[in-house]
Amino acid sequence: MNRLTRLAQRLGDGLAVQRRAGLLRTRQIHTQALLDFAGNDYLGLASSAALKTLAAEALAEVDCGSGASPLISGYSHAHQALEAQLCQRTGHEAALLFCSGFSANQALMKTLFTDTDTVLTDKLVHASIIDGLRDSGARLRRFLHNDAQSAAAMAQKYAVTALITESVFSMDGDSAPLAQLRQICDQQGAWLIVDDAHGFAIPREDGQTCDSHLADVQLVTFGKALGCQGAALLGSQLVVDYMVANCRHYIYSTALSPLAARLALSALSLVDTPLWQQQLQDNIRQFRALCHQAGLTLLPSSTPIQPLLVGDNDTVMALAGALRDRGILVGAIRPPTVPVGRARLRITLSARHSQQDIEYLVSVLSELLLPQNHPEPAT
Repeated sequence: MNRLTRLAQRLGDGLAVQRRAGLLRTRQIHTQALLDFAGNDYLGLASSAALKTLAAEALAEVDCGSGASPLISGYSHAHQALEAQLCQRTGHEAALLFCSGFSANQALMKTLFTDTDTVLTDKLVHASIIDGLRDSGARLRRFLHNDAQSAAAMAQKYAVTALITESVFSMDGDSAPLAQLRQICDQQGAWLIVDDAHGFAIPREDGQTCDSHLADVQLVTFGKALGCQGAALLGSQLVVDYMVANCRHYIYSTALSPLAARLALSALSLVDTPLWQQQLQDNIRQFRALCHQAGLTLLPSSTPIQPLLVGDNDTVMALAGALRDRGILVGAIRPPTVPVGRARLRITLSARHSQQDIEYLVSVLSELLLPQNHPEPAT
């Protein structure tokens, strides 16, 4: 058997194992005909007329592609303007743009840390952080999810270089105790690094935002609340200068396009629109209240991410399929994205959802999960 055949056999066997375990992932074309409760377009900007108008204006003024890495000829006034606006919004000294949040996280971990470092992370941080730390050779230690006491004990025990968490966790929708983690880092002389992908530009009931007084380094992405594409690392000038000089992802990758940078800059001018911010908060409260009334149990979350635990892989896939048949798109999340036995419907809310949209979603969920609430008609 030649090498190609052996490799093909291994790939086929691997897919078969995933299929039997209910873990096979496939792509599906998303159509506007489906009511989208799966995406991360929290403020509805991706499909908004306002952002589309600004995109058309940008297209007439900047190039579609950057043409090279940022250190060759790919860094433009559009990139510089976006970095400056991000710094003004967060209070950080400097910013560095990437094409995706995954790339930015992985690049940061791999560039900052070496095998001389011990890094402490929340148990549920994103895969991009874990992959980057493994590539760096740093010793990885993980504290109990959102448990400041666990973090404090481990930070002291291992004399950590940095502590890493997310502001809003992408699968559970809960928020990190950032102020407490900041205090732990100050006591231990460690940096606090925060993945703010799902928290950036989203209104918070507690008023807490992840800015320069809490995080030494902050990751923000443009594909969630900003409704477009790309990411940025924010921190001190020292951090950004070091990344520019040493980060292989940045040095050897074609830069984020000027068009994408200009579009993200335009989105920043829209995210604080009071109507959209208020609509999102109202939708979150309405959804949770209706679920409570229906007897549907959600994980505790005041963010747009509203998980509904199912447990079994096959069941969660069947539920997602049944929802799709009724015109609703909801994410079916399975291991390894979440722990074994914790498969869930990951429901995400947006400012673009109407009251009727949310009522319909809860009605269908109730019908599928609580059939006793919808008895069969008498014959």
